[in-house]
Amino acid sequence: MSSSVDNIKKNVVTVADCQNIHLSTLLQKYGLNLVCKASTNDIPGSYWGDSEAGLIANTIYVRNDTPIHSLLHESCHYICMDANRRDVVDTNAAGDYDEENGVCYLQILLANDIPEVGSDRMMEDMDTWGYTFRLGSAKAWFNEDAEDALYWLQKHKILDQQGKVNYTLRIS
Repeated sequence: MSSSVDNIKKNVVTVADCQNIHLSTLLQKYGLNLVCKASTNDIPGSYWGDSEAGLIANTIYVRNDTPIHSLLHESCHYICMDANRRDVVDTNAAGDYDEENGVCYLQILLANDIPEVGSDRMMEDMDTWGYTFRLGSAKAWFNEDAEDALYWLQKHKILDQQGKVNYTLRIS
């Protein structure tokens, strides 16, 4: 692994930086289970491999070096996918463009449920890791260009009409 990748990994919040109870409590609100694997193991269900979170059925797999943005991103895919995909998801969440925007928006909001993270740090970590947004940063996108993502989450009852998290899975 190159030193630039190592530096990126050192500069984002990981599972090891958070209390497991905070992560588990959040995921349980959505019927998700959290399984932390040993640092020497591959992560089951990881689409990207390496330290990236994995998703199989209603279980999120991580290691201590898994970035929290990755854990939340895969969790939010589960939350945002329809019930038919949720029933069979294994590794590839396979969402469309609108869902992907909803996932990014929701992971920023849910970061506030993790005391060690918060939405500002989540947006910084998303930028550090290499997420790309039209306005150049996660924060600019979230604050100035994410109305479509907000609407999509509200339409699917994941957020209420005030933009607050409902802690419910996508219904339709």
